Amino acid sequence: MDTDAALAAHEEQLVADLATLTAAPPAGENISFGKRIGEGTSLAVDRLSAVAVQEQLLDTLAQVRAARARVADGTYGRCQVCGEPIPAARLEARPWAARCVRHA
Repeated sequence: MDTDAALAAHEEQLVADLATLTAAPPAGENISFGKRIGEGTSLAVDRLSAVAVQEQLLDTLAQVRAARARVADGTYGRCQVCGEPIPAARLEARPWAARCVRHA
């Protein structure tokens, strides 16, 4: 699989994960708070945790899209700070990397 195809597949997965995360709650599900920890409190905590996950997914999605733009313009695989090639092992581990390890 070529680099852009791999990045496109990752982008598609991130978009799907975001759609699942931001889907409306099932009908009839409401959050209520009382004196005791209950289902409503658990749901509220889950939603707060989901916000952090959503922010991370959005950040990664932006990085993947930027990497695809670098593939298109021919600058993929070069550090955006020093211009040196990003080691293959780093790109294998993190295909959307925009900087070498020294400048990460």
